[in-house]
Amino acid sequence: MDILKSLGHPEELYNLFKFKLGGCSTVMPKLDHESMSESLRTCYVYLNQTSRSFAAVIQALDGELRHAVCIFYLVLRALDTVEDDMTIPLDKKVPMLNDFHTFLYQDEWCFTESQEKDRQVLNDFPTISLEFRNLAQEYRDVISDICHRMGVGMADFLEKKVGSMKEWDQYCHYVAGLVGIGLSQLFSASQLEDAEVGQDTKLANSMGLFLQKTNIIRDYLEDTQEGRAFWPKEAWSQFAGRLEDLAQPEKLESALSCLNLLITDALRHVPDVITYLSRLRNQSVFNFCAIPQVMAIATLSSCYNNPMVFKGVVKIRKGQAVTLMMEATNMRAVHTIISHHSEEILQKVSLTDPSRDKTLHILALIREKSTLSQSSFPSRTHHLSPMYLSAAMLLAALSWQYLSTTAAQAQGTSDMQGK
Repeated sequence: MDILKSLGHPEELYNLFKFKLGGCSTVMPKLDHESMSESLRTCYVYLNQTSRSFAAVIQALDGELRHAVCIFYLVLRALDTVEDDMTIPLDKKVPMLNDFHTFLYQDEWCFTESQEKDRQVLNDFPTISLEFRNLAQEYRDVISDICHRMGVGMADFLEKKVGSMKEWDQYCHYVAGLVGIGLSQLFSASQLEDAEVGQDTKLANSMGLFLQKTNIIRDYLEDTQEGRAFWPKEAWSQFAGRLEDLAQPEKLESALSCLNLLITDALRHVPDVITYLSRLRNQSVFNFCAIPQVMAIATLSSCYNNPMVFKGVVKIRKGQAVTLMMEATNMRAVHTIISHHSEEILQKVSLTDPSRDKTLHILALIREKSTLSQSSFPSRTHHLSPMYLSAAMLLAALSWQYLSTTAAQAQGTSDMQGK
């Protein structure tokens, strides 16, 4: 089926066959297990058990950064598991979420009552917290701070639905923007990236919000069928009495208007994404950050004005996904990809769409930003080593899974997690 969808795109067929022949197992970076402590080896086992795709991406990061991001992921996965577990009563869950960051410094703290599939990260939290305490102080400070802020945000939204567009931004900040901020601070702490990458929290937040909003927009049908509501009421109430009414055939015109409104809102983060990516200098970090972003704009292009959002799951072709991840390894290519998909959206903008003027405005800003960036920043034209090509291949698994799965990571950690 993937091959059939790419028949009209020969470059996708070539890249898809190349990817399938290579396979992730042949390019998986090998960790030096002999040099690891037993507890750190266990952490990588848990990482593979809870997110095999993300485990691959972490192993593509350079130096000690990979261990810091591994522990960051596991801490947030444990926090998210508490938030997801509906068997924990609110009077117990709220204090746990608010205080979770303090458990990082409690040698024996664990939680053995969870029924969630990833409960092992809570059952054996002492192993994770031990490796957290083994990290350099600058990494510990970042992870503890983000864990604290995310836990407070999760507790705040436990019984509150996303109402206004401002609350939509706030919710996405808690579950994804904070992840972008934390990762950026870890990048800078590792000295693989300049200090400004970690200091500019506005740009880092936008990186997370763009991915999270894309995920929320494309997963409308599955979320509503499972009783979850992430589309902001301020948007959908303009077009329907209930969020689930947008899936009714007679509501198609209104549904598309609401869809296009939310896509336009998500696109306003793209200029920040361009600026953020333009600042990165380490190839493994660039790949880590850029590939999910280009997957996101390709997905929004596919979703824009598309009735299928309300009938199923809109997916970009797997051959297209593989091509994107193989190409998005330098800033010039990223500009080209963003410009291409922005133009695709522009061609779909209806004369009668209520958000038409706003959509045209943000697309013009993206075009201007991309043009200015191309003239201001040198492109990365150097030859990619096999190690970095392998890293890019591995990122396909993360990016594809991130943009084609949902609920298991509900209200969790964005690039690291879904909603």
